[in-house]
Order: sequence, then C-alpha cells, then structure tokens
Amino acid sequence: MSTTVLHLDDLAARVGTELGTSDPVLVSQDRIDAFAGATGDHQWIHTDPARAASGPFGGTIAHGYLTLSLAPALLEQVLRVEGVQMGVNYGANRVRFPAPVPVGSELVMSATLADVEEIAGGAQVVLGLTFTVRGATKPSCVAEVVYRFYR
Repeated sequence: MSTTVLHLDDLAARVGTELGTSDPVLVSQDRIDAFAGATGDHQWIHTDPARAASGPFGGTIAHGYLTLSLAPALLEQVLRVEGVQMGVNYGANRVRFPAPVPVGSELVMSATLADVEEIAGGAQVVLGLTFTVRGATKPSCVAEVVYRFYR
C-alpha cells in the first residue's frame, strides 16, 4: 500500500490516474454478523454458516453493502487530500457487485480519480473504486463514488 497525497488544488491534474491499492482487510464471520445486526439484513447466505454451506456459494458471503461500506476506511489508505477542512461522502453514481466475497476472504480496494469539479468552497471528486478478493480474477464490487472536499 502507498498513499497518494494531493493538495486539493492539484486534484484536477490527476484525473484519469490510478491512486493506489489498499492493504487487505479480512472479511470474517464476526464482521458479517455485526453488519447484519447493524442493518437488520440477516439473510441466511450471510449469517447461517450451516445452511450456507449447502447454498449457492458453498458458505456465507459478505453483504454487498458491507463491501461498499469499507470504502471510507480503505480510501484513507489510498488517498489523502491536503488543503481541506473536511471531506464528506456525497453519494454514488453507480454500484455493482459482480462476484461474492466469501467469509474468510481478504479484500483489497483500488481507486482511480475519475473526475474533479469545482464547487462553492471546494471540489467534488468522483472516484472509481474496485474491490477484489485477493487471488480472484473478477472484482466483487465496482463503484463510482462521489466525495466533496471543502477548504
């Protein structure tokens, strides 16, 4: 992992570039169960290892939104924006979950700077995020997320 450090005023010049890849994060059953508890999504493919063993994935899998929810923490490892007072998650333009994240997997996230637009008091930044289980050939989540950074 290496962190790309950019000043807010320098972001536009880096549009289209890859920013880096996070360290791996373990997706444990405890993490999955905690997410289920927080969201109320207790579907058996996530929370019932015995039943999931004979299900379509051969075991429990992470919720798609659990995978996406790791973005802020993993993004801190990939990008640091200087010259700002705060940054806020503004939303997502597109999210897809092409492959499951089996329990016990190590997940990494890579980020690309897709767009930068000036807004009052700062900049709106669009990032392309790809979450991949280590060793997999197909990503588990591909998302275009939007952040706003304020001076």
